[in-house]
Amino acid sequence: MNGKLGTLIRVEPATPERWSDAAILFESDGPRGCWCQYWRQSSSGYGAGGPGSGERRLRAQVDGGPPAPGLIAYDENVPAGWLGLGPRGSMERLVRSRTIPGIDEVPVWSIVCFKVRVGHRRKGVARALLDAAIDYAASQGAPALEAYPVDAEGDRLDVAFSYVGFASMFEAAGFERIVETAARSAGRPRILMRLAL
Repeated sequence: MNGKLGTLIRVEPATPERWSDAAILFESDGPRGCWCQYWRQSSSGYGAGGPGSGERRLRAQVDGGPPAPGLIAYDENVPAGWLGLGPRGSMERLVRSRTIPGIDEVPVWSIVCFKVRVGHRRKGVARALLDAAIDYAASQGAPALEAYPVDAEGDRLDVAFSYVGFASMFEAAGFERIVETAARSAGRPRILMRLAL
């Protein structure tokens, strides 16, 4: 898969042969880092995980695909970014969420996070990941793709709060605003957005 914003950014599913590239993207978080597990487990399950549990779980998810639990962006063949996604029904914390409730019975896929490495930001990596996620979810038979980005209202936000993406980027990719959720990032509303595939 190639991102639509440039020929130097290539996006591929996180498959077993790309595990070392996925690990590069998360290793700076250390053994207690998220490793794209926050939404995939219950609150208690996530909290009970010891050092290294996130890495082990992500490795098992990568090895157990398809579908892949995420996509990897390469900037000139260097691992530069990650997008976590999958069927909403497989995201245990999201299924139980009171702040981001499901709106209907459509078996949507959810985009739950972006991670772009320092040195690769502001180069179109997140948008390339989003474009590839649309194609990947469609290729896996998803009827629709959902996301829960923050509405930054034109302001710049710290990367710690923008891991969910920005509503404006999703709108530019054709997603529609469905409802403002009770979830917040940096005090800003997060919007449930959806794209029919």
